[in-house]
Amino acid sequence: MTAARPRVIVLNGPGSSGKSSAARALQKIARGPLIHVAMDAFLDMLPDSLIGHPDGLAFDAVQIEGHRTIIVRTGPVCERLLTGMRASVAALARAGNDLIVDDVMLRGEIAIYRDLLPFADLRFVGFFLPLEVLEAREAARGDREIGLARGQVDSFSREDGYDLIVDNPEADPERIAAEIRDAFGL
Repeated sequence: MTAARPRVIVLNGPGSSGKSSAARALQKIARGPLIHVAMDAFLDMLPDSLIGHPDGLAFDAVQIEGHRTIIVRTGPVCERLLTGMRASVAALARAGNDLIVDDVMLRGEIAIYRDLLPFADLRFVGFFLPLEVLEAREAARGDREIGLARGQVDSFSREDGYDLIVDNPEADPERIAAEIRDAFGL
């Protein structure tokens, strides 16, 4: 599948929006190999001592309008890790790999990807699902703090320059993957 320009599809949205499931489904149906770069895999590289620590990745539980809300705070070690993750995306693409990147971009990272990947066919997919759907998925997963989606959902804007929007709460990962594949000729 690799053309003259590597293809990089960046999936962005709050936790439990289906990015990872869609990425894995897309790998199965794409005409050529897509390397899945997952933010969670990079966050798993942090030592346990930096989870819940201000230098690493902290999850602050607060009450907002009577609802448990998790505010994610990244310290300097985590910020360096995420900077390295995005530079790794560029290195993988520069080596000729087509990528599907699963990220949670809360602070202008779209511009960072554009700066890092001017040589690539770069596309952005925004995941926008109703909060009640995100919270139900979050509860069903059992591996996320309840309130994480609520703390992230308002940080995403449809106006951020997405090439494709995923906003159908009824769509399963396979359907979303087919939509992405068809939209970008993968």
